[in-house]
Amino acid sequence: MNNYLLTALFAVPSLLSAIPPLNAAEKNATLKIQINDPQGAPLPCRVHLSNSKGELVEIEGLPFWRDHFVCPGRAETTLPPDTYHFVIERGPEYGRLMGNIQLSAGANETLQAGILRIANLRKSGWYSGDLHVHRPYQDVPLLMQAEDLDFAPVITWWNTRNPWNDMEIPQPLIRKLPDNRITTIMAGEDEREGGALLYFGLRSPLDISTKDREFPSPMKFVNEARTAADVWIDIEKPFWWDVPTWLASGNMNSIGIANNHMCRSQMYPDEAWGRPRDTERLPAPHGNGYWTQEIYYHALNCGLRIPPSAGSASGVLPNPVGYNRVYVHLDEPFTRDAWFRALASGRSFMTNGPLLLVTANQTDPGNTIQVPAGKEKTVHVDIRLTSQDTIAKLELIQNGKVTQTIACSKATKQQISHQFTVDHPGWFLIRAIADVDETFRFASTAPWFIEVEGKIPHISRTSAQFFLDWVNERIDRVTKNVEDPQNRAEVLIWHHQAKTFWQQKIDSANAE
Repeated sequence: MNNYLLTALFAVPSLLSAIPPLNAAEKNATLKIQINDPQGAPLPCRVHLSNSKGELVEIEGLPFWRDHFVCPGRAETTLPPDTYHFVIERGPEYGRLMGNIQLSAGANETLQAGILRIANLRKSGWYSGDLHVHRPYQDVPLLMQAEDLDFAPVITWWNTRNPWNDMEIPQPLIRKLPDNRITTIMAGEDEREGGALLYFGLRSPLDISTKDREFPSPMKFVNEARTAADVWIDIEKPFWWDVPTWLASGNMNSIGIANNHMCRSQMYPDEAWGRPRDTERLPAPHGNGYWTQEIYYHALNCGLRIPPSAGSASGVLPNPVGYNRVYVHLDEPFTRDAWFRALASGRSFMTNGPLLLVTANQTDPGNTIQVPAGKEKTVHVDIRLTSQDTIAKLELIQNGKVTQTIACSKATKQQISHQFTVDHPGWFLIRAIADVDETFRFASTAPWFIEVEGKIPHISRTSAQFFLDWVNERIDRVTKNVEDPQNRAEVLIWHHQAKTFWQQKIDSANAE
């Protein structure tokens, strides 16, 4: 038996020695996979394995999705003689391992891999979560281990499927897993013409089984859900048509900045049935990523302090669990409620690759920096950046604009200090975009807020007008889509309320 021993510290391709192939008609080879931690114990990982034609390999009994399977550190299968390409990953805090292994007819081969950490955010109190998981809840414990993911609520009910109508809801709803991980099994999704809302913290599903794309309004179910004290409602993407109406309602807890249009190996080129971007100004493949963030910046410019979130939609779209994730900084023991409290406070950053730990004047994102009247204040930014992919620069975003760039090296780990001054109300954040062509791979902190003594908060007339125009377009669409006059009137109530909200923002604006 030939044994292949590989250790990856950071994204270093490894090419295994080739064995001359035998006659393809002869019997299959046996491949054993052994993935180890530094002590030699099995380490759950995600594996992408394909033959020389690019055909994907599945292993019976292991969870498989689109282009990968996950294993608990040990796996075995039989395969036809061929050269196989593999990529082994375990989330952004571990190195990426890739290479080839050639299997000869009748051979017994072992792919033995040791993947080492490149970061350990838990040690600093940062815990990761993916708010958009559609995988079978029975598989989720292994999936979380394989991605080194801390928190994963599982969406088990939505408009077209509610398994709990035919079976008893298993208890407990919140489950503590080995290695101090947490999952829940009662998350839900209302996804129709206006877009998608994700629900967390309910003890039973909402009855959202309507087949109508527009009626009733999603706000009907939002109001029903709000009767539960600890419900969390997430806007799944910023470019859904109902986003201005949802934001105006004041009932949203977070909004998905790292969302499922951003995939591991591709970027969706358009906004599906959401509000389309200007593709000349924001061309594919990265345009949707910039459009997502622009919309969020408009919300911040209107004085809305809604925290950003992240979700992968694994089980619906090609992503692995945890590809898009949000890290929150905890100052208390890790629980489901503590994690959501930290997300609510904005002590967070979003990522689908780079790890971006930033403090501003020694405070986490989500904090407010006070500026005395008539004075400037210097903001000292300390950055710890870890990335498997090259990042040419960091960007300082202030009130929706890139105001400064911060140079980066090609090192896996970097510590960077930067400073700038502020003298007017608003907000800022730090963003990193990786040099990856095929997808929008990035990290972004949540914002810090600037308050100036004696000055009212920053409200942008341009951003408020952006949302008012959007609501007017949505009203026209609803008017055309809903034929029944009574149903149409019930749906439009919410959009007319939003129209009033955004007009009031324009009237109170103090900045362009």
